[in-house]
Amino acid sequence: MAEETLPYGRQSLDDEDIQAVVDVLKSENLTQGPAIGRFEKAVSEWCGAKHGIAMANGTATLHLAAKAMGLKHGDWLWTSPITFVASANAGRYCGASVDFVDVDPGTINLCPERLAAKLEIAEKEGKLPKIVVPVHFAGQSCDMERIHALSQKYGFRIIEDGAHALGGNYQGERIGNCRWSDVVSHSFHPVKIVTSGEGGMITTNDDELAWHIGMLRMHGITRDADRMIGESDGPWYYQQLELGYNFRMTDLQAALGASQMNKLDAFATRRREIANLYDQALAELPLRPLARDPKGISGWHLYMIRLNLKEITRTRRQVFESLRAQGIGVNVHYIPVHLQPDYMKLGFKAGMFPEAERYYEECITLPMFPAMTNEDIVRVRKALVVATGG
Repeated sequence: MAEETLPYGRQSLDDEDIQAVVDVLKSENLTQGPAIGRFEKAVSEWCGAKHGIAMANGTATLHLAAKAMGLKHGDWLWTSPITFVASANAGRYCGASVDFVDVDPGTINLCPERLAAKLEIAEKEGKLPKIVVPVHFAGQSCDMERIHALSQKYGFRIIEDGAHALGGNYQGERIGNCRWSDVVSHSFHPVKIVTSGEGGMITTNDDELAWHIGMLRMHGITRDADRMIGESDGPWYYQQLELGYNFRMTDLQAALGASQMNKLDAFATRRREIANLYDQALAELPLRPLARDPKGISGWHLYMIRLNLKEITRTRRQVFESLRAQGIGVNVHYIPVHLQPDYMKLGFKAGMFPEAERYYEECITLPMFPAMTNEDIVRVRKALVVATGG
């Protein structure tokens, strides 16, 4: 009998999670109810941030954060080419232009040295970015202190894309606390560290940004009389102050997310254990993991390997397909955004961000989720030995 396919990611739900959703189903509020506030409080307090603003998905958080910061046509947003397309698309949703900063060859996070060099050129050309979006790839924080210092010198704002990173830390402080940024974006897709089914959240310490983002997720509408133009007509009254969106999260999602937050520490601990076991199990194979930055601890959303293709006779695709055939549900994160056809129409070309492209040619994502067993890791190793021709 064939073994069950081991997916690259999987949610971990228990009876408490299920009951939390059932309780909402039995309540009077399926949306716009008290579960939203509980989830926002759970995430913001865990991170150490002043505000949490829950939304329908992580993409919405990036979009509305950029919009609330005033990003518009004629402006620039810069991000990493190794990310999901949403990090870059957020700029285009606002009518801005998008560019990329190549990655560090070890961590595959946005490289501060390359950022500094690009900023120096952009300043001379009058094309400095309004917003930079560092992506905490696979769960490991970018070097935010250095990026923040550059923001002070060149005047850009920072959205941390922390979709992979909840549960991790940087310089001993939890990712999401916004010490080095204006906002942090979180995602709660089922393969992420905690899930609300679909969902996202912004954490921030900026009162005005928090209000503005919250208003934008509700059609640009306020019921706050102090924010209205002119006098209120009565307790039923509301005003649309700006063109916004319906990016709300439901109470069903929020209840699940709040319940999952009770297990975040346990999930993060197990992910670190799995990563350490992988490090040991794969040490002598023709591959290498991403470099670890000693300034932080990864949230370990993903465990990535890079194949040493000069040491094996097979291509990355052959290794990938062999692993899939053996029931190991590997994946690839990510195709460099600038190589997507829609971005190449904007003038991006192969060769523009060589470290990102070199990484893409070698990378494979291995299974990583809390319910994995130690025997699963042994199984992955055996499959890799076969796949790489060992």
